[in-house]
Amino acid sequence: MKLNRLNAIQVKNAGPGRHPDGGGLALLVGTSGSRSWVFRYRRPGGAGETSIGFGSADVVGLKDAREKAGEARAALARGDDPQAMRTREAPKATPTFKEVARDYLTAMTPSWRNAKHAAQWGTTLETYAYPTIGDRPVDAITAEDMLTILSPIWSTKPETATRVRGRVEAVLDAASARGLRSGDNPARWKGAMARLLPPRSRVATVKHHAAAAAADVPTIVKVMTATRGSAPLALRFTILTAARTGETIGAKWGEMDLKAKVWTVPGERMKAGRPHRVPLSAPALAVLAAAAEMRLSDDPAAPVFPSRGGAGHLSNMALAMMLRKKGFAGLTVHGFRSTFRDWCAERGEDWTAAEMSLAHTVGDGVVRAYLRSDLLDQRRALMTRWGAFSTGTKVKKGAAADGE
Repeated sequence: MKLNRLNAIQVKNAGPGRHPDGGGLALLVGTSGSRSWVFRYRRPGGAGETSIGFGSADVVGLKDAREKAGEARAALARGDDPQAMRTREAPKATPTFKEVARDYLTAMTPSWRNAKHAAQWGTTLETYAYPTIGDRPVDAITAEDMLTILSPIWSTKPETATRVRGRVEAVLDAASARGLRSGDNPARWKGAMARLLPPRSRVATVKHHAAAAAADVPTIVKVMTATRGSAPLALRFTILTAARTGETIGAKWGEMDLKAKVWTVPGERMKAGRPHRVPLSAPALAVLAAAAEMRLSDDPAAPVFPSRGGAGHLSNMALAMMLRKKGFAGLTVHGFRSTFRDWCAERGEDWTAAEMSLAHTVGDGVVRAYLRSDLLDQRRALMTRWGAFSTGTKVKKGAAADGE
C-alpha cells in the first residue's frame, strides 16, 4: 500500500491541523501558522502511546524530519524507547558556579575546624562572588570576571579580597577536578591575577600585633608574678609557652601531664586543627603549681585558669585587660609570640624548633613527610632557655635536657 506522503509545497502551505507523512511522522500546524514535526509511536512493552518532537518545520526540513523518524523506528525495532534514548544522550548542562560552590562546601565542611568557618565561606561567596558569577556556567568564568569581583575591594578590604580570591580559586579547582572546566584557573594569583592586580603589600600596610621588646619581657613577667589572680597567671603561662590566648584560657587540667612536663593542646583548640605538645619549663610548671592552689574541682575537665566566679574559664579579653591594667596598654597578648620568635632569631636558635614551638606548619608536603618528629626534646631545651630568660634566672646545669 502506497503511503500518502507530504511534499515540500504541502509542508509550506498546509493549513492548521495535523498532516500525516506516514510511519508515525506528522506535520502539526497551529492556528498562528507555527509548523513543527511530531513522531507518534507505541512504547516498547505495551506501555501506551506517546510522541516526540523533531523541531520547527522552519528549521528542520522534510528530508531531515523523515531521517529522524527513520532513526526512531530503528530504535523501536531494537526495543528502545526513542524519547528515553534522547534523554540519556542529551548533553547535560554545565552547572553554575553557585551549584559547584555549594557542592564543594557540602563536601569540605566536615573537614573544617568548626561550623563558623563553613558559614564564613558561604557568606563570603554570597556577598562578593555570587552577584557576578553565581549563575554563570562554571566553565565560562574568566579573569575579567575575577577583576570585576576583586577590583572594588582589593585596596579597601585587602584581607577580604584575598579570602574571596582564594575561595573562588578553590571552587574552580574543584570544578576542574570534576571535569567541568579546563584550562588555567582565572582566580589563581600566580597567573592572570598577578598581572591584573597590584600585590597586597603595595595597596595596604599589614598591621602586626603590637609586641614587646624581648628585653622588656622579664619586667612584664615579674609584674604578673607579683599580681594575684587567674588572669596574671594565665598571662605568664601564655608568655612562657608562646601559646595563643585561646589555647591558654581553654586549658583543662586533664591536658596537663605534670610528670612528663607536657601540655597537650587538643586539635579543636589549635589553629591548624592538630594536637600540639608543649614542653613545660620550670617557670611554666611554677605557674601551674600556683593555679593548682586555686583549683576548685578535681574534674580533669576543670579549667586551669577559671574566671573570677569559677563557673568557666577566663574570657578572651581577660589577658589583654590585665596588660592594660598594669600599664602595658600598648601591647597585645598575641604579640608575645612575635617577641619569642624575635628572641629566637637574635640568639640563633634552631629555626625549625622555634617554628614548631609556635605550632607553625614547617616546610612543604615533602619536608613534612620526612619530618615526622615534633622535636619535643629539642623544643624542651629551647623553652627552658626562654623560661629562664623571661624570669631573669639562670638555666641550671642539665636543664636543657629535662626542663628543670
